[in-house]
Amino acid sequence: MRLGINLGYWGLGMDADNVAVAQEADRLGYSVCWAAEAYGSDAATVLSYVAAKTERIDVGSAIFQIPARTPAMTAMTAATLDTLSGGRFRLGLGVSGPQVSEGWYGVKFDKPLARTREYVEIIRKAMSRERLVHEGEHWTLPLPGGPGKPIKLTVHPVREHVPLYIAAIGPKNLELTGEIADGWLGIFFSPEHAALSLDPLTAGRARAGRTLEGFDLCPTVNLAVGEDIKAGVDALRSYAALYIGGMGSKEKNFYNQLARRMGYEQAADEVQEKYLAKDYAGAAAAVPHDLIDATSLIGDSARIADRMQAYAEAGVSTLTLAPAGFTLDERIQALRTGVEALERAGLA
Repeated sequence: MRLGINLGYWGLGMDADNVAVAQEADRLGYSVCWAAEAYGSDAATVLSYVAAKTERIDVGSAIFQIPARTPAMTAMTAATLDTLSGGRFRLGLGVSGPQVSEGWYGVKFDKPLARTREYVEIIRKAMSRERLVHEGEHWTLPLPGGPGKPIKLTVHPVREHVPLYIAAIGPKNLELTGEIADGWLGIFFSPEHAALSLDPLTAGRARAGRTLEGFDLCPTVNLAVGEDIKAGVDALRSYAALYIGGMGSKEKNFYNQLARRMGYEQAADEVQEKYLAKDYAGAAAAVPHDLIDATSLIGDSARIADRMQAYAEAGVSTLTLAPAGFTLDERIQALRTGVEALERAGLA
């Protein structure tokens, strides 16, 4: 099992620290460094900067938001990043959510599965450097009746195939991910509830005539190092409450729905109710201890190693860490503990 590092969002006052974290992860042999985007920093600019400051570690988008760019623009960006990084780019995609898609980008959040399938198809055509022609429900290239003509990408990516990942939570999106992607970007993944994700991914792979062999299962897990388990859980409460309670509307919150499928229906309701009422402390307190502990790496090196073993046995191939802590020293130490725990578990 390989390790990754998730830098999250840029522009929060820790940019220099983020570069140092990426460089230390590179030195320690981490496999990939991911960057995110929502409605602040864009991931493409961040990844080009990180790639220039590192040597070996892959750089990946987790995620490029599908409503933010046309598929051809995403293909251009992916090809450029792969070229600039010397073949170290991984393309992660996601539909975002209705509030961001419609409120920030002005793109209707409808038919996300069909839109994702078409988007990936166009990207793969463009990056194969064939002349781009597509007739679909969401995109038609070239536009009919006008001066547009089929053209092809001028950039030659370093690799013939840039790995493509999809961030998916719901069962149908997971099936689609298994069918059309090279890997899966997961969140709030618990080895004890692995079937919630792996069963639909497996079904999607079977639809494409494949298995999970060679498919990169890549969840991001929070990492809190320390002897006090309760303190580690408490340090992650606000993060969990934000996603379960506030990422999306009351009617459409994919993370809340996932918590419910994991058996935390009553808690999911309470967290969301309190968060939407702006009782953020109450929402954080309402997140179950067991939910956070099951979906995170918390404790000393030995306990983290045991949990890493559980993730590996569940089929995870790249475990992406999001180190808790606000100081650079805390994050660097967490990176080193991750490597130590991986070696202790015999997974390095």
